Amino acid sequence: MTLYSCCLILLLFTWDTAAYGPNQRAQKKGDIILGGLFPIHFGVAAKDQDLKSRPESVECIRYNFRGFRWLQAMIFAIEEINSSPTLLPNMTLGYRIFDTCNTVSKALEATLSFVAQNKIDSLNLDEFCNCSEHIPSTIAVVGATGSGISTAVANLLGLFYIPQVSYASSSRLLSNKNQFKSFLRTIPNDEHQATAMADIIEYFRWNWVGTIAADDDYGRPGIEKFREEAEERDICIDFSELISQYSDEEEIQQVVEVIQNSTARVIVVFSSGPDLEPLIKEIVRRNITGKIWLASEAWASSSLIAMPEFFRVIGSTIGFALKAGQIPGFREFLQKVHPKKSNNNGFAKEFWEETFNCYLPDGSKNSPSSASFHKGHEEGLGAGNGTAAFRPPCTGDENITSVETPYMDYTHLRISYNVYLAVYSIAHALQDIYTCTPGKGLFTNGSCADIKKVEAWQVLKHLRHLNFTNNMGEQVDFDEFGDLVGNYSIINWHLSPEDGSVVFEEVGHYNVYAKKGERLFINENKILWSGFSKEVPFSNCSRDCLPGTRKGIIEGEPTCCFECVDCPDGEYSDETDASACDKCPEDYWSNENHTSCIPKQIEFLSWTEPFGIALTLFAVLGIFLTSFVLGVFTKFRNTPIVKATNRELSYLLLFSLLCCFSSSLFFIGEPQNWTCRLRQPAFGISFVLCISCILVKTNRVLLVFEAKIPTSLHRKWWGLNLQFLLVFLCTFVQIVICVIWLYTAPPSSYRNHELEDEIIFITCHEGSLMALGFLIGYTCLLAAICFFFAFKSRKLPENFNEAKFITFSMLIFFIVWISFIPAYASTYGKFVSAVEVIAILAASFGLLACIFFNKVYIILFKPSRNTIEEVRCSTAAHAFKVAARATLRRSNVSRKRSNSLGGSTGSTPSSSISSKSNHEDPFPLPASAERQRQQQRGCKQKVSFGSGTVTLSLSFEEPQKNAMANRNAKRRNSLEAQNSDDSLMRHRALLPLQ
Repeated sequence: MTLYSCCLILLLFTWDTAAYGPNQRAQKKGDIILGGLFPIHFGVAAKDQDLKSRPESVECIRYNFRGFRWLQAMIFAIEEINSSPTLLPNMTLGYRIFDTCNTVSKALEATLSFVAQNKIDSLNLDEFCNCSEHIPSTIAVVGATGSGISTAVANLLGLFYIPQVSYASSSRLLSNKNQFKSFLRTIPNDEHQATAMADIIEYFRWNWVGTIAADDDYGRPGIEKFREEAEERDICIDFSELISQYSDEEEIQQVVEVIQNSTARVIVVFSSGPDLEPLIKEIVRRNITGKIWLASEAWASSSLIAMPEFFRVIGSTIGFALKAGQIPGFREFLQKVHPKKSNNNGFAKEFWEETFNCYLPDGSKNSPSSASFHKGHEEGLGAGNGTAAFRPPCTGDENITSVETPYMDYTHLRISYNVYLAVYSIAHALQDIYTCTPGKGLFTNGSCADIKKVEAWQVLKHLRHLNFTNNMGEQVDFDEFGDLVGNYSIINWHLSPEDGSVVFEEVGHYNVYAKKGERLFINENKILWSGFSKEVPFSNCSRDCLPGTRKGIIEGEPTCCFECVDCPDGEYSDETDASACDKCPEDYWSNENHTSCIPKQIEFLSWTEPFGIALTLFAVLGIFLTSFVLGVFTKFRNTPIVKATNRELSYLLLFSLLCCFSSSLFFIGEPQNWTCRLRQPAFGISFVLCISCILVKTNRVLLVFEAKIPTSLHRKWWGLNLQFLLVFLCTFVQIVICVIWLYTAPPSSYRNHELEDEIIFITCHEGSLMALGFLIGYTCLLAAICFFFAFKSRKLPENFNEAKFITFSMLIFFIVWISFIPAYASTYGKFVSAVEVIAILAASFGLLACIFFNKVYIILFKPSRNTIEEVRCSTAAHAFKVAARATLRRSNVSRKRSNSLGGSTGSTPSSSISSKSNHEDPFPLPASAERQRQQQRGCKQKVSFGSGTVTLSLSFEEPQKNAMANRNAKRRNSLEAQNSDDSLMRHRALLPLQ
């Protein structure tokens, strides 16, 4: 059975060796073998396998000069390590390197060779088989390039825990250690690259892009990560397409149609050069220009795409490139390559043929026909310069430096340096095994692996714990996902003015270690758009919304397609493309353009505005007029009119009017808490004091004149003390109302934002409208009572109570305050205070004018009427009117009795009472009246009734020689009047002249 297994494995290995002849590998013996996978060709020839005969291995086409340079980097690193006296001394590294042809199938063929060799070595068949050409196991593999290829290789190598260190596979899927247990890499994964792409788009304020991805494990995950990042930044994707180098022409045409019809100018591409090449060729054929290409690192510097003939289409490319490294001596090593000197490198012959467009005569695969076959399938950099059907033979003396190929482009060593770093990572892992001290190892009980019998899984263990410093002084250690975190350079494609070739100008960098928002740096001055322009292209679905507007959603369109909507009042936007307008703070309002907030206009009944000035002037005028009246009354305080109007109460009434006018001033100016709490009580108490004075004064005279029997009790009851007591009691009720109001719900200053958006009204919040209602209601109640007494006393002598004027003043008072209620309820803001001020002033002026202006007029302009005789005449006239009415009533009663007894009728009686006598003045006259003693004073009153007329004539004379006769005549006339009506003397006796 053992022999059978040996033969089976040998057959498998023999088949594998036959499939990969000497010219299809680079191989060198050593104590420890490293495997290598590189894309020496871009693809394989399409061949229909109809299975009518034994399937043959497909042939690789389109030579990849950069892939050969990467292979050379691995060989250079191994030879450098073998020459090092400190790194793996007394140990020799060998290698077995295969061409993947940029396809999964070829990569798996090579991987099976590694695995098969390891299985043969693990069976220890040396005692059964004489294998002189025995090659040790491959303990680690460097490669592969594409993420899709590495995924397939990693699945196979992971079964045997053979470490795989990739130099160019950046798919984030490969970070999954549950699936890819033995995979590590010296290139950052695409997660950072996708984020960097989104950051660049955001930096240039683009939001309308298209995406293209290779249909493999590199393109799909990369573009998916980009979509996630774009969504977070409100970047919209117009189209998303998948491509492949094996896509048929119809599929390519459909993708190009989408690109041509799209309004998005920025196209994000996650692809390798070979996968993108067919699409770019078709775009060039159609001459679709004006697009900005954002390239992932897999094609950003691809020699297949960065060609001068493509530049008019892709000249605006911005791409990501890995950080360039330095490999001392590598340039000289590249120049030493020669088919005759590279016995271990089976790819050197084909490289020489492709470089110089010739063929080496030895070997069937390098015959002219074979060379012609290669030439017919080459595109881009893989092609030679000749156009002949057959290549000329190579002399072997060609100079490698005389030909420009990507192989000799060592100015920016990115992937090559990653290969170099991958080899050194494996070497340092072996060095850790070589220098391991028993008891401090990574294995069970601190044991160490034997460097002479090292196995792949042991190397994998040390790679996971690797930590060393590379030749550039940077620390190298793989994280828990087997990744190295690195930075990116940002490049822009320029056209060289010297030779017209495409050069990659570094215009920025992306630092993944920096804080978010500080990772990206771009020097815009170095960027050339479309190869010549400095102006950043526009790639947005909609034009930018200016400050003062916001983006409005268009139904059925992506969020990046919007219309600009003006910010509503009270909101603003101070940035371009604002998603929403911000509300202004409570005390602010948006300006006319809605680009900022300005303080709201503050309004109150100000002292400086015309309306406030007018009200203030009227209030001051009222105070002045009231003070003037008070001064007149004080100066003429001993005149009959002032005395007859109850002098003390008049003073108090004028003082209350001063308070009324003054209280209106509390309603003007910016409301403060103290003014709000003072103005309504001041207004209410002042008016109650005023109405109380009028009420007491009017009611006193009415009671005196209507008293039937005047006694000293009336004089005592209606003395000054009682009058002031009644005024105080009426006012005290209002004071109690105000105190309760201020205690339970005190008014306060209030900033009202609700009435108008742009204005803050500073008003007084009354605290309790019910309390305000009680205050005004009580005032109106007293006014109503006063109106009742004034109306009832309207026929009394005008010198005493001016009943008609008081009645009219009360009517004005009621009209003002009844009108005030709806006006107060319907106005707002500062006009509330204005309405109340107008009401206070109107009521106050009405009271002042009706009660005092007539008296002031008589005092100042009619002094002849301000005499004791005039007052007595008015009082006597009122008494005789009352007597005449009584006499007439008796006559009517007597006539009715006579008619009922005698049946006779009489004519309507007519009475005339005439009294003329010399007047004895029982009252003291002013000094000015003494000059008029010799003048005859008289007053006549005609009293008309419905049934008759009584004419009253009174005269007052004071000649010295007839004083007694006149006094006697007066007594007789008075006696006749008393016989007619006793009430006349009662009224005269109660005459309250002060």
